[in-house]
Amino acid sequence: MRKIVFVGVVVMSLFFFATSHGFAADSAIKSIKLGITDLNRAVNESELGKKAKIQLESEIKGKQEALDEKGKAIEKLKSDIQEHGNVMSTEARKSKEDELERLAREYQRALSDSQNDVRKRESELTGQILKDLREIINTVARDDKYDFILDQNPALVIFADKGFDITDKVIRKFDESKGKNAPK
Repeated sequence: MRKIVFVGVVVMSLFFFATSHGFAADSAIKSIKLGITDLNRAVNESELGKKAKIQLESEIKGKQEALDEKGKAIEKLKSDIQEHGNVMSTEARKSKEDELERLAREYQRALSDSQNDVRKRESELTGQILKDLREIINTVARDDKYDFILDQNPALVIFADKGFDITDKVIRKFDESKGKNAPK
């Protein structure tokens, strides 16, 4: 959080410095060209981002099915203990309860592992997309002569006129670049 606030302060300081005196040319203040992009939206709405989301959802569904099977086994054992526990011997009941505890621990471990796997996989799938999007943003900045392009992060940008938003342009250029370079 401190890093975000620090970056915000630096950007705003540069902005005020540039508009007040630092980048003045011939005693006239240079206008600053500022753009805003929403990287989250760009990832989610780009073609590669949509494909990554579908792939991740498919992987999550597979993991969820495996977890559901473990959950059903736990519920079956619980119900067996509740229904037949009174007629079981003490040793048999203790054995079933121990098995239930073991299955519950395995379920919790599998759940935790699945959540970690999903986070890691999401990072893998979106990490390269984010890197490529940043390259596209740099290209747009150079080609269209932007001085600053900020991410639409609520911690940094509280308000921005929609005219500054270049997210659609970034998504379009990203999709075009990936369409040309995509393996056939």
